[in-house]
Parts: sequence; structure tokens; C-alpha cells
Amino acid sequence: MFSIGDFARHGRVSARMLRHYDAIGLLRPAHTDPFSGYRYYTAAQLAQLNRVVALKDLGFTLQQVQEILEERVTTDELRGMLRLRQAELESAMAAAAARLAQVEARLRSIESEGHMPTQDVMIKSTPAVRVAELTAVAAGYGPEHIGPVISPLYDELFRRLKSAGVTPTGPGIAYYEDAPEGDGSILVHAGCTVAADQQPGQDFEIVDLPAVERAATIVHRGPMDAIMPTAQNLAHWIDAGGHSSAGYAREVYLECPPDKEKWVTELQEPLA
Repeated sequence: MFSIGDFARHGRVSARMLRHYDAIGLLRPAHTDPFSGYRYYTAAQLAQLNRVVALKDLGFTLQQVQEILEERVTTDELRGMLRLRQAELESAMAAAAARLAQVEARLRSIESEGHMPTQDVMIKSTPAVRVAELTAVAAGYGPEHIGPVISPLYDELFRRLKSAGVTPTGPGIAYYEDAPEGDGSILVHAGCTVAADQQPGQDFEIVDLPAVERAATIVHRGPMDAIMPTAQNLAHWIDAGGHSSAGYAREVYLECPPDKEKWVTELQEPLA
């Protein structure tokens, strides 16, 4: 048997934690000296300690840990529970990382207030273009709402195009419009330039986007999560020049390598 200090050292926990686990009935010592009150543990109890610590580190409360252990879950069941909890935590981490990216984008916009460059903005006409597209509704126009919707749309679009034998002939083009519900939600169109006609049975739409006679355009370099400063630069330019926006900007994905920091996207905002 091990003293509480030795057992704590082998289990990589504190003796104070073991005393607390004993007090709440979560991990009783194998033997307690009736005269000294010293606690003693066996090596076999390390398995239960590992379960307690793993469940606790994954966010379960001690009461939940106790309930799980009292149900005498098998190793395979416990592994499944831990995998599920791991996936939940990874999802939460990804969401937190996305929120941090939005905070950083807002900070960049704040830091650049008053000295936003305008020389990168151009007015030009854009030709009509044919795209294959899928659509879905996002809760709002912010990157935190658009990103989780548009990325899966593009993954699914390219899968369907490949299945239909349709090869993209140009860049991806995303555009937006207010959803008909009128609740502030956005209809997201994830498209890709094609030269094909609509065929019966295709599970995507072929749409001809009209030419835009006058569009204010600017190139954004980097991930779309960081689009805010570029988009607001464009807004400042439009306002300063006395122009009026005629709708949401199109996003033309000129270069989309695996490293999103190297993405090149052109924003094309139609002018009235």
C-alpha cells in the first residue's frame, strides 16, 4: 500500500485533492488507520483516480463524475463518453477561436480609424457570369454567422459538381441578400463559375449573375474571418466619395490555397 503522499505523487494529484475525494465519497482509501487516521491506497486504485481526473478535466462536475462511476460504466463506454466530451470541447475551442478572430478584426478597424487607405479602391464594371450555387440562411451578416454557413456550402457544392461531372471554369463567387423572413437573417449564395447548362436532376442551381455597371472594388488578403477592416475601408471610401451602395458586396475568391492567410478575395460592391 501507499501512503496518501506517495499515492498522490504516483497519481500526479495533490494529497489535499485526495482528502476531498475521500470526504465526498468519490475515492475512498483502501485502508484508514483507526488510531492515526492515516490513509493508505493501493496501486489498483490508480485506475479509478485516472477516471476521476479525466472526467473532471473534461468539464464534468464532481457530482456528475460520481454518478458516472457509480453506474459502473465499462472501459469502452467511458472511452466513448470521453471522445464525445472531447469533441464538444474541441467545438467550443473552435467557436472561441472564431470569436477571438472577430475581436481582432474589430480591433484592427478601430486602430485604423482616421487613416484608412483609399488608394486600393477602384470603380469598375463587372461582366455577367454563370455560376453553379447552393444557398442557405445565416442568422446575420457578420463573419461569425456567415463563416459556419458558407464553408459547408462550398464543401457540398464541390462534392456535387464532381459527382455531376461539372468542372469549375473560374473563381468562386459568393453573394448575399436579405432573407424573405425579414428578421435580419441573410440568404447566402455559395457559387462557383461554370460554363455548363442546368440539367435535369442536378442537385445544385445554375444561375446567371447580371453584369454590374459600376462597382467599388477592393482586394482583401487573408482569411475571411478578418474581412472586417477591408470591408469597412471600402465603406469609408464609398461614403467619402459621395457614392451610394446598391446592395451587398459580392466576394470573388481569386486565390484560395490551404493556408487561409494567403487567400486573395475581391469585394465588389455595386454602386447606385
